Amino acid sequence: MDSIIKKICAGDVRSASRLIRDIEDKIPEARAKLKKLYAYTGKSFIIGLTGAPGAGKSTLTDALITELRKSNKTIGVLAVDPTSPFTGGAILGDRIRMQSHAEDPGVFVRSLATRGALGGLSQAAGDAIHIMEAMGKDIIIVETVGIGQQEIDIINHAHSVLVVLVPGMGDEVQTMKAGLMEIADIFVINKANRAGAKQLQMELTSMLNLSPKTTDNWMPPVVMVGDAFKPETFTEDIAELSIKIEEHHVYLQQSGKLTERMHRKAMAEINDALHACLLEPVIKSLAARGELEKFAEKIKNRKADPYSVAEEITQRFLKKENEK
Repeated sequence: MDSIIKKICAGDVRSASRLIRDIEDKIPEARAKLKKLYAYTGKSFIIGLTGAPGAGKSTLTDALITELRKSNKTIGVLAVDPTSPFTGGAILGDRIRMQSHAEDPGVFVRSLATRGALGGLSQAAGDAIHIMEAMGKDIIIVETVGIGQQEIDIINHAHSVLVVLVPGMGDEVQTMKAGLMEIADIFVINKANRAGAKQLQMELTSMLNLSPKTTDNWMPPVVMVGDAFKPETFTEDIAELSIKIEEHHVYLQQSGKLTERMHRKAMAEINDALHACLLEPVIKSLAARGELEKFAEKIKNRKADPYSVAEEITQRFLKKENEK
């Protein structure tokens, strides 16, 4: 076994961090290491956390880590930050908020930059999840950038999806528009001490009762989480949320739905891998030769259409492959 693979499987944080960084930077050798690691993945329970910016996802994640550590579960956290316009790296706001767990060897927190990836998830997120799985983390929490409809991409990575809402942000409208009703396994009304929390809870419950039953036959619970500055009640609320997450995990296992979700995840991984192996090299090659700019000019000036350009590029590269 490769020494870095051994170290990651033994839970070495430095080796895992280095490989995640190499994946983000698209270092060619990183893919070869991922292939070797894959056999050691697939045992972690993955929780996705999504919702609008400012909904308090990072505070919830931080509190969930504390609660889950009480039962000695090892935790990996991927906080998908917006990309810095200056460095192209993650802004790291989430990691700063979770600093309280920095000295805990059972917790590994890593920020990823979105780098323009759709769905609020970095392309590297799926690979980073695998690295944390290989490290032996019992639970992996993936916290996404909340960017409206695109945030539903989390469903391709997580087993249980938590949608975080807050009163006073037009959440009930956003929920219906963003398709979050379909992907949420658990709704969390955060900052539930605010005015309008009960109203939001009633509207959400009413919408859930009116909507057709999900294919999972699971009715998403609505968990109220109050003021983070009132530790006693806040801790109780987080404990309740932790119980609901575990109930959903048990339900997935007993109903066989966990296998279905793992299959869906595998399909998404094939799609991502094909994109990386087929599309990225083609775009890189075209960009290096300046052809991408020329095609863009033609499309902009209506001298060509995107579909014809895509067909021409596809035929050219497929012809090259056939000639090899």
